[in-house]
Amino acid sequence: MARVVVIGAGLGGLPAAYELRHRLPHSHQVTLISNQPKFTFVPSLPWIGLGLKSLDRIQLELAKIVPQHGIELIYDAVTAIDPKLKQITLKDQTLDYDYVVIATGPELALDALPGLGPEGGYTQSVCNPHHALLAREAWTKFLQNPGPIVVGAAPGASCFGPAYEFALLAHHTLRQKGQRQDIPITFVTAEPYAGHLGIGGMANSRWLIRAMLADRQIDVMDNTAISHIEPNTMYLADGRSLPFQYAMILPPFRGPRFLREAPGLTDAKGFIPVLPTYRHPNFDSVYSVGVVTQLRPVEPTPIPIGVPKVGQMTEEMVMTVAHNIALDLGVISGQPIKPTLQAICFADFGDTGALFLADPLLPDQQGHRHRAFTTKGIWVSWAKTAFEKYFMDKMRVGWTMPWFERAGLRAIGLPLVEPLSADSSLHISHPIL
Repeated sequence: MARVVVIGAGLGGLPAAYELRHRLPHSHQVTLISNQPKFTFVPSLPWIGLGLKSLDRIQLELAKIVPQHGIELIYDAVTAIDPKLKQITLKDQTLDYDYVVIATGPELALDALPGLGPEGGYTQSVCNPHHALLAREAWTKFLQNPGPIVVGAAPGASCFGPAYEFALLAHHTLRQKGQRQDIPITFVTAEPYAGHLGIGGMANSRWLIRAMLADRQIDVMDNTAISHIEPNTMYLADGRSLPFQYAMILPPFRGPRFLREAPGLTDAKGFIPVLPTYRHPNFDSVYSVGVVTQLRPVEPTPIPIGVPKVGQMTEEMVMTVAHNIALDLGVISGQPIKPTLQAICFADFGDTGALFLADPLLPDQQGHRHRAFTTKGIWVSWAKTAFEKYFMDKMRVGWTMPWFERAGLRAIGLPLVEPLSADSSLHISHPIL
């Protein structure tokens, strides 16, 4: 019997536990470790931060949904991992494992800039449930005493979609309240241009996003580095400053401390390097999915930024890892597979929305992709709402990616995984950042 441990119960960890349980006979144990009692559908947190939806709508109690599927649930915090001994240290116990899937999600690098973040700083964030609630509380107070708004992303950030969502949703909300004309909104981003999204080469996204911001009188400051933040004032690296009454700035990400402290496990930022199989290049028992996985920058940028890892990419990683672990254990036969990593992002802007698609996320050596485009329409907002409900139901009942979801993605020309070539498993697919 093998014990497969999944660390983290978010958008990568919970689906990984379900997929592993689906693929592995019950003679093999699947254990899910979470330091949070609830699963949260993170893509909906901008709605929470602006008071447009309640948090309980996008959360599930893990204790009610996980054990009934034959998965051991441990509610505890990991304090250390030893990939050589195949051992995980928790606050209250130590676990041995045969395989571990690291799906922790990120740690927020709020110390990257003085004054960044809601705790000990002067800006808001919508990167986790606690911060989204703090952002909502601050937004409620702001509406009683409004002033300039600054929204954006700090140098080193890798997830830009929520910043655009927040800025455009804030515009829409204020317009509905009849307050927008009195409140200036500025969008500040380390991206080389608005709409880059950490991806680049997104065809019309540069012009579409800039036009949408301009149509809503949202000032754009791209290729701009924030240097530090003080109460009600944001200072930029070029010497300019911006007054604000409310600011939501997405921080850089890094891997959690217990990963960074494990010798040889991560890069300097705490991200897990992987082979095309999403196995660690030096530790055969370690796999990684989601935001904590290392991906190389698509292209150099004047201000360093990271690469986004959206939900669709994470689900591809999950399928890949579960298949390859099942192959290692002799449960299935065939060849290892690797994800093709298409980035699909739905962004709601209130009165419209935008769909971003990059296939694949990482272009080939000539900089080419099969397709890359951005489109807009109110249907995107409806689609995001519908997908949230679908994904929550899927996590509630313990589905892996069902046949109709896989078939639907293939029907629009998005193969989810592909077999490895004979020698591709010998090379690290994503060099250290």
